[in-house]
Amino acid sequence: MKWQGRRQSGNVADQRGSSKGKIAIGSGIGSIVVVGLIVFGLFTGYDTSGLANLAQNLTGSSTLSTTTVDNYEPTEQEQAQLDFVETILAGTEDTWTKIFTENNMTYRPTTLVLFSGSVQTASGVATSEIGPFYSPSEEKIYVDLSFFQELRDDYGARVKTDIAGDSGDFVVAYVIAHEVGHHVQNLLGELDEVSQMQNTLPEAQGNEWSVALELQADYYAGIYAHYESELYGSLEEDDITAATEAAAAIGDDAIQEQAYGQANPDTFTHGTSDQRSEWFTRGYKDGTLAGGDTFSELGLE
Repeated sequence: MKWQGRRQSGNVADQRGSSKGKIAIGSGIGSIVVVGLIVFGLFTGYDTSGLANLAQNLTGSSTLSTTTVDNYEPTEQEQAQLDFVETILAGTEDTWTKIFTENNMTYRPTTLVLFSGSVQTASGVATSEIGPFYSPSEEKIYVDLSFFQELRDDYGARVKTDIAGDSGDFVVAYVIAHEVGHHVQNLLGELDEVSQMQNTLPEAQGNEWSVALELQADYYAGIYAHYESELYGSLEEDDITAATEAAAAIGDDAIQEQAYGQANPDTFTHGTSDQRSEWFTRGYKDGTLAGGDTFSELGLE
């Protein structure tokens, strides 16, 4: 992916230069992650089915002692990673500002927080095990870049974790764009609608709505890819292939079969490998909001 020399977003908060103290959680669950907050991510390390919604209402305190390191100087690799993330987020901002404007709406950018290990959110402590996630109440995306090494080592995705020199990594861009897709859903009211619907349904039926929501976020990531190509001519021949392979690698069926040797469709919350790669590809080819009605296509009204 060709990305250097472009506009960089000012909406990235780099908290990797913070030292973490002891995490205090008033529950016997251990280092469980977010208190009283629904978060939406690519998948979570706590549930190998790929749980989309993580809501833990814990009693007692949930605090993280964080100390910022004075005069923190990122390494050359860390600076390259930051430059890349800021460029990708700027690309999503340009994409969604254009689309919202064309539909007589105003796009409000999200903030992306880079962290290492654990981070204090507005509603509690999040750890890197959850993977990248979006917090609707804060309108923030949280990313620990160590996730991409896991994506490569455990799930076989073609991820270049150094993000150095002239070589970006479109798999990283896909993941960020997926989380931005959840932000778009939040702005459009889709997250609230799905949450309200899930509150009235048995778990298995609620999971179907979660699948539709996650596939739509994959579609929205594809829209971003469409505009990356159209606006900047930045995508190279293998970028889309790498992204579709990554989407397939973290399908519910693939993750469950790897973990348990079999898959249980009733517990799917993100969609199968085929569905995830298909909807990303659709977004890339179509490039419009109208083409992303995953709910109707899955028979949900």
